[in-house]
Amino acid sequence: MEWSIGHSIYKRAIFTPDKAAVIYEDKPISYKELNDNVNRTANYLLDKGIKKGDRITALFLNCPEFLEVYFAAAKIGAIFVPINFRLVGPEIEYQLNNCESCMFIFHDLFVPAIDPIRSNVMVDRDKYIYVKGLNPGGPECPEWAQDYSEVVANYSTEEPNVVEDVDLDDPLAIIYTSGTTGDPKGAVVSHLQTFFKNIQIMMYMDMNSKDIFLAQLPLFHSGGLFVVATPVLWRGATMILRYTFDPGQFATDIEKHRPTCILALTTMWRFILDSGKLDKIDVSSVRHVGGGGEATPQTLLDELAKRGLYVQQGFGQTENSAMMMVPKEMMQKKQGSIGLPGFCTEVWVADDEFNKLPPGKVGRIVCKGPTRMIGYWKMPEKTKEAIKGNILDTGDLGYTDEDGFFYMVDRAKDMYRSGGENVYPAEIEKILAAHPKITNAVIIGVPDDKWGETGKVFVLPAKEGETITLDEIHTFLEGKAARYKFPKILEMLTELPMTATGKIRKTVLKEKEKEKKSRENK
Repeated sequence: MEWSIGHSIYKRAIFTPDKAAVIYEDKPISYKELNDNVNRTANYLLDKGIKKGDRITALFLNCPEFLEVYFAAAKIGAIFVPINFRLVGPEIEYQLNNCESCMFIFHDLFVPAIDPIRSNVMVDRDKYIYVKGLNPGGPECPEWAQDYSEVVANYSTEEPNVVEDVDLDDPLAIIYTSGTTGDPKGAVVSHLQTFFKNIQIMMYMDMNSKDIFLAQLPLFHSGGLFVVATPVLWRGATMILRYTFDPGQFATDIEKHRPTCILALTTMWRFILDSGKLDKIDVSSVRHVGGGGEATPQTLLDELAKRGLYVQQGFGQTENSAMMMVPKEMMQKKQGSIGLPGFCTEVWVADDEFNKLPPGKVGRIVCKGPTRMIGYWKMPEKTKEAIKGNILDTGDLGYTDEDGFFYMVDRAKDMYRSGGENVYPAEIEKILAAHPKITNAVIIGVPDDKWGETGKVFVLPAKEGETITLDEIHTFLEGKAARYKFPKILEMLTELPMTATGKIRKTVLKEKEKEKKSRENK
């Protein structure tokens, strides 16, 4: 079926041209302005030879240009690939090469990280596009890039004339999620998947065109792009957007812009509470509050409730975001639940053969339906592991109660979430294996009051009696991995628990950590 997610901005420009689509740093941008800018970008991309199926990578902090490139790519059938702005050079290089990027658009702040890797990536010289950010000290446009504001400015605001029609089944974006083997995996998201996800999100929130949405999630995230920006603009509502997240500013914006819907990850809510600003503002405009990102303690939810903000917990992942949510009327009765499956998603707790398990029985959380990813980019074997017979294995363990509400127990994979970011230990373990003082390094996620979870690394030294400090480990990781992936706790061991076949038994380490935590709490 010929249709694209980009078409929604065109339609909104017709129906509500003067309405604010985005309020960026307190400046409104109308739907007509947004669509005009999207079309300028789309026509520029076509003129540069970008065609259907080409990958356009974007490394931005939150900004209108992010949305312009995203919707422009959607209109012409190019595949949009946002990159996590916390990544460092080698990580950026991997993603550019893995998706075979045809064009790279980036904020000025990232010039120092990009310049050293240019000779190692396949992006053509004339397809590095620089965007000036809001930081006054940011680098100017280098000689090897073109300035976005200059090259796009004179292109037509007419709808782009595409040679090959875009179909709903076509890929819309590739969202990278770190791999359990150390290599990040690119989840391929289609226009159709996003279409159904828009419906699902709007139904969760009972969203209407009069809503004002405040959620300073980074747009490179599945949550920021597909749970917030795309459905909000598709519905014709207004999105409050800031360059970066500031907890005090977030609270102030609730009173300043009178949003009706707000959303923040658990770690963000902690910072917002710590700012003290929530105690000084009027939150009466808010009718929906979303949360999640990692395990959320009831004490945090209670603190927000005291201030008139009642958080609806949900559950999702990059491969199938916003799978479920707790209905507002059941929030108190079903404390600790991650919700009920959404209108466009089937979810159940299953055994290893994906047979549905009865209430109370712990098993794999699996799902199917039109909101799941197509697969992993250029990773057919990983796709087969994750999707079997159209059923996606989330990698999480849980159970349901007699009313069908879901509860999370643990992650079947080794991944943990720190500050709302997925961290896969194998990626960091692979780097630490090259440290001259380390024979083996094993990382697990452990509870953390500030970040939800953090990494604890168990180190087996290269020489008997040798020690290594956490500072040394951080120094070794510097420039090789994003800082949020660094383990925050270190324990030296003389031996690691192993299976008969020589594999490390992480479950033993996890159980010992649980026992230690239990003793500390007594």
